[in-house]
Amino acid sequence: MESRKLKTLILYFSFHHKNTEKIAKAMAEVLNADLFEITEASPEIVFDYDLIGFGSGIYAFSHHISLFDFLNKLSGISGKKAFIFSTCGAPVGIKFHRKLRRELVKKGFEIVGEFNCLGWITFGPFKLFGGVNKGRPNDSDIQKAKEFAQNLIEKIYFEIQ
Repeated sequence: MESRKLKTLILYFSFHHKNTEKIAKAMAEVLNADLFEITEASPEIVFDYDLIGFGSGIYAFSHHISLFDFLNKLSGISGKKAFIFSTCGAPVGIKFHRKLRRELVKKGFEIVGEFNCLGWITFGPFKLFGGVNKGRPNDSDIQKAKEFAQNLIEKIYFEIQ
């Protein structure tokens, strides 16, 4: 299945070092997706797409508040597939997807995949010693994000066959 047949949107928030934006762009390239910073997108836009990605860095053990603000404005979702992604200072970042996953399901989305990788963080006390995970996401992380996106295409293709 060619990704252009699956109308895809990626909504993200990326702040300090644009870690999440790098991942969002890599996925968008593979998925031939439209890409929007979530604070600049209208909630009604999701109705024009088959697959919607939601991602941000992990802040205080959860995705950025702007994703939840966006979801609070949505209603009437049915039959939309979604995926979650994040960058995080800790190698266990995917466990912090729980809150966003729960909110997406409550809104009516079907979660078809989740992705996380390390991101460079210099927030708070990490700033004192130059941060952690400098250089992340790196080329390997970008490649893994692209592979994740390709796997989404294949998974969804087989589901609709």
